[in-house]
Amino acid sequence: MTDPDSGRRPKYQRIADELRTAIQAGAFAPGDRLPGENDLMTTYEVARMTARQALSVLRNEGLAEARKGAGVFVRAFRPLRRRGIPRLAQEHWGTGRSVWSADIEDRALVVDQIEVRETAANTRVADALGLTPDAQVCVRSRRFVLDDKPVLLSVSYLPARLAQGTPISTPDTGPGGTYARLAELGRQPVHFREEIRCRMPTADESSRLTLEFGTPVILIGRTAFTATGEAVELNEMTLDSASYVLEYDFDA
Repeated sequence: MTDPDSGRRPKYQRIADELRTAIQAGAFAPGDRLPGENDLMTTYEVARMTARQALSVLRNEGLAEARKGAGVFVRAFRPLRRRGIPRLAQEHWGTGRSVWSADIEDRALVVDQIEVRETAANTRVADALGLTPDAQVCVRSRRFVLDDKPVLLSVSYLPARLAQGTPISTPDTGPGGTYARLAELGRQPVHFREEIRCRMPTADESSRLTLEFGTPVILIGRTAFTATGEAVELNEMTLDSASYVLEYDFDA
């Protein structure tokens, strides 16, 4: 059945629709090169800007990616399924595995741009951790790269009094990560709260995550609490929205 509104849609949108349908039907496989601007100009008898806009639609949707000097290709990256509840189970970090082990399966993960420092907490961080204004916090900043694609920026804040003199204040926190080290200090996280929202990225986030223009980011703020209700970590994460599926599986 013909869409009655199709004739009123901009031509670049209609071209993008046809390319999207072809990708979803398997006519273009992951990693295949899509028709270039010159090809689209000839096939659809449109101007270069129209062809460029059509390809931009697919890039903004995360279906395609541009490779400098080579063209636009169907994105081959497999979405990362973030299992929001199982990944925080003690059976992962309590046995020396990171919380990421629940997500990545056998895929290659690299953590880079690691920075660990101590600074005064701003109001947002102090409120989340129940600290007095300007209290010292340990800040752990890093980037996660999966299959050679940056997917996540993460910044953790912990009370400096807990982190000082422990592996938490060093780049490598050891098996099980920060939560395992907190458990060794008698501050084992037993409860987590996550807040999720979306927005467009800053210029720095776009650069560090190598985002396609127009791709939003997902912001997840997670606070970890001990059995006594003490907040021991605030982790603020910035995710490439085109790289993730957020999965939450729980009983009624």
